[in-house]
Amino acid sequence: MPPSTPANQELGRPAAPGRRGWFRQSVLLLLAMGCGVLVANNPFRPSSENPDATARGYLRFKEILSYVDRDYADSVDTEGLADYAVMQMLEKLDPHSVYIPARDRDRTDAFLQSDFDGVGIEFNLFRDTMTVVAPLSGGPAEQAGVQPGDQVLSIGGKRVSGARLTTNQLSQLLRGPRGSSVALELRRRRLPRPLNVSIARSRIPNSSIDAAYLVDPQTGYIKVSRFASGTYDEFKAALADLRRQGLTRLVLDLRGNPGGYLDRATRLADEFIAGSRKIVYTDGKGDQYDSQTYARVAGEFEEGPLVVLVDEGSASAAEVVAGALQDHDRAIIVGRRTFGKGLVQQPIALSDGGELRLTIARYYTPVGRSIQKPYGANYAEYSSDVAKRAAHGELESADSIHFAKELRFRTDHGRTVYGGGGIMPDVFVPRDSLAHSAYYTALMAHGAPRAFALSFFQGHKEELQALRFEQFNATFRISDAQLASLAAQAAQDGVVADAGAVRRCAGLLRNQMKAYIARSAYGQVPYYTVLREHDLELQRALHAVGDSTAQLALLGK
Repeated sequence: MPPSTPANQELGRPAAPGRRGWFRQSVLLLLAMGCGVLVANNPFRPSSENPDATARGYLRFKEILSYVDRDYADSVDTEGLADYAVMQMLEKLDPHSVYIPARDRDRTDAFLQSDFDGVGIEFNLFRDTMTVVAPLSGGPAEQAGVQPGDQVLSIGGKRVSGARLTTNQLSQLLRGPRGSSVALELRRRRLPRPLNVSIARSRIPNSSIDAAYLVDPQTGYIKVSRFASGTYDEFKAALADLRRQGLTRLVLDLRGNPGGYLDRATRLADEFIAGSRKIVYTDGKGDQYDSQTYARVAGEFEEGPLVVLVDEGSASAAEVVAGALQDHDRAIIVGRRTFGKGLVQQPIALSDGGELRLTIARYYTPVGRSIQKPYGANYAEYSSDVAKRAAHGELESADSIHFAKELRFRTDHGRTVYGGGGIMPDVFVPRDSLAHSAYYTALMAHGAPRAFALSFFQGHKEELQALRFEQFNATFRISDAQLASLAAQAAQDGVVADAGAVRRCAGLLRNQMKAYIARSAYGQVPYYTVLREHDLELQRALHAVGDSTAQLALLGK
């Protein structure tokens, strides 16, 4: 359709006698100018290597979509069809080139931001009811009197309890422009009627450092959940604080970290790597997307025992950090083989407000290992790779993992490492089979342990807050009767009762429930402190970071 210009709006009117030639020339001139604007703003630029085929494909798709829109028997959503076609096309390229529609940009971008505008509530869904786990300390929800265990019945007048909304939909209702207000209707235990509170939204920190504390007088623990815009600054502050407290050795936890901004990850790695050694390099089509990143600053912790925890959920930028530290023999890597996402995406803003994230290169570790695991044309097969690892026994035994000899590489001090996808740890730790058993997984998916813990906290709030965390941690224990009560409550919500399964994972359940109670009563660090007792991977990491023999072997001494 031609652009909407004054000339086009006038075309339906008859021209005055004697002026038809002048009018036609004017219209043609304006149309030519309009077409020039369209061509100039059209982002279609066929590659110099294959311009004819690219142009033919472009015109073919445009022609078919026009016929469908004009002549198909039923009404169609042409924009939806175009989105679907684009997504299917990108899946044919690789698993990580994606198109993000304009409507989804805010949600996808929020993951990598270090703050947002909202009310500051951590919540859980249980029995289709939004339940407050904890209000952010000092945030607007806490200042308005919101408490752990409060059930949210409505947000801004919209009923949310029993409405079958997702956590993302609930989060969007809570968020909004800074300074605006949102009304919450809350149900609180022991109160006869719901509470109504109005909360003014404000800036809410969205930290990517989940926990940072001293395990013992010398050993620090820092968990990085993703590489967001503020991750490097948050990490620097946390590390400096732990060093002031006496840290001389560190466990860096990158388990479940899906990646994020590469530059934040390489700056974090630079804190551990001395001199000007290479951290990562990329290789793309031609030279324009090739790059090499080196250490360039005097880091905060370039010497001292260092262990990095990884698992099958560690991906992309997290793998870049682990690979660089392993190649330079700077850290012992503990856990399981990482995900294997080593494709570099460039974000390209589109004219409709959407975004194309197009793979333009591959990541390689300093010694030349490709991080990306193999992939074919079948996206479903690629996405089920971790499940296949479990089926083949790779998550339970290192002997199930086989590498081709031609993918063998040597670290700075001559240790053998392998490429071909993901980072294989130096110390393998099998996945906790109880934590991934069907019954335990169903309990966690239904939120039963957390709901039980919140209810317990509400019923014993005063006595819990009268205890110091150290007293609580040393003396508190979930009883057999409480475990039975948890199983009975879960059974009411569709988790089939299994006395044998409860017995098998009793220790894990007790630990998880105790950790949730500690989270409500004492905060985030106590939560991780309690979990440490049953965290097999962290226990191995703590052993490795304190093993002077292993550290000396790593350094080639």
